Amino acid sequence: MSNQPSTINHRQQKDILEILKADYQRFPENQTFDIYAQNVYFKDPLNEFNGVKRYQKMIGFLNGFFGNIEMKLHEITGNENTIKTEWTLNMTPPLPWKPRLSIPGWSELTVNEDNLIISHIDYWHISPWNVLRQNFFSTQKASQ
Repeated sequence: MSNQPSTINHRQQKDILEILKADYQRFPENQTFDIYAQNVYFKDPLNEFNGVKRYQKMIGFLNGFFGNIEMKLHEITGNENTIKTEWTLNMTPPLPWKPRLSIPGWSELTVNEDNLIISHIDYWHISPWNVLRQNFFSTQKASQ
């Protein structure tokens, strides 16, 4: 039986928060995938799967399919084994009229005692339908 505490310490959490801040700034390029457990659980309004390799493929798809991707990090907080980020993802789909998609949302990440992210769940403040509508109605606000 291990004598390790079941929660990550403050220094470990500060380190992972700094890594995440840097990852958001350069998203989707050069992400730090080694902060994720090999069998990380990922879920967003369109996907649900396990595994860091699948997560890498999803990020690769976004980077290859969409243009001018920008992830704005508005807030990042952590307590105990949970990290919450508030963000807006902006990107341009490969359509001739170059609409700009804006997806405001937040992520809840769970960190294990080894300081690895074991769960990454993304939530959107708008429905997938309203994201799709942004392709055709440029006046559609992200909050609608």
